[in-house]
Amino acid sequence: MTLLLSGALVLSACEGSKQANVTRAIDAVNAVDQKNVAELMLASGNPDEAVSYFAGQVESDPDNISNQRGLARSLVRAGRLAEAIPTWRKVAQHPDATQDDKVMLAEAHIRANDWDSAETVLNSVPPTHETFDRYRLEAMIADGKKDWKKADHFYETAAGLTTRPSGVFNNWGFSKLTRGAPREAEQLFTEALQHDPHLFTAKTNMALARAAQGNYSLPLVRMSQQERAMLLHTMAIAAIRKGDVNVGRTLLQEAIDTHPQHFDEAVRAQRALEGDLG
Repeated sequence: MTLLLSGALVLSACEGSKQANVTRAIDAVNAVDQKNVAELMLASGNPDEAVSYFAGQVESDPDNISNQRGLARSLVRAGRLAEAIPTWRKVAQHPDATQDDKVMLAEAHIRANDWDSAETVLNSVPPTHETFDRYRLEAMIADGKKDWKKADHFYETAAGLTTRPSGVFNNWGFSKLTRGAPREAEQLFTEALQHDPHLFTAKTNMALARAAQGNYSLPLVRMSQQERAMLLHTMAIAAIRKGDVNVGRTLLQEAIDTHPQHFDEAVRAQRALEGDLG
């Protein structure tokens, strides 16, 4: 009888242990699934759907900082900055917050065109926190203040802290272009396109930089027929604004002839030009 009872206790303990293991395994799978759903929502989900998803997660687990971050990021993606900023501020004040959370709060302020608040937040981040996002934003703030020396330093530092610096080089080049340094700008746009040959913004900016130098030939970069037409149109408008009207007229016609479909924008510009001349 004693043996039977002890055997039953052992079996019961084994069954309890197995059940505990199964429960832990299910919890682990659920945690992974929730993490995957969250990442999917942030990466490719509809922004408003992502906001709804994370708002529900925050409601069910309000102290979870990951859910709060997800909601803040989703609100930024949805363009709902009036809600995103206080949400990021709440994240930044969380006991488990990191310096990166402050950086993201600063970015939300920049998106809302509140540069002073962005600078105040970044100034509260220790200088030892050296990340790509931090220096990318520092460069933009220095740019806005026309502190070119600092801006160049921060752009260069940010470019060295990422494996995908095309956006940094493009922004840096545009900064140079607005300062009246088109040759340096063109070099930076070239670097941007070396890292990302598909970055059309950099192609457009390079066309503007070349036009600013009186060079109306298209850059030797990879482009589709439609992109070629659009770049010709960009250079045409730049030429006309510079007073090179005949060059602009020729480029407009070339843009219209190059475009695979009807290029309405270029046609309107051509008609407006002829009307002004008439």
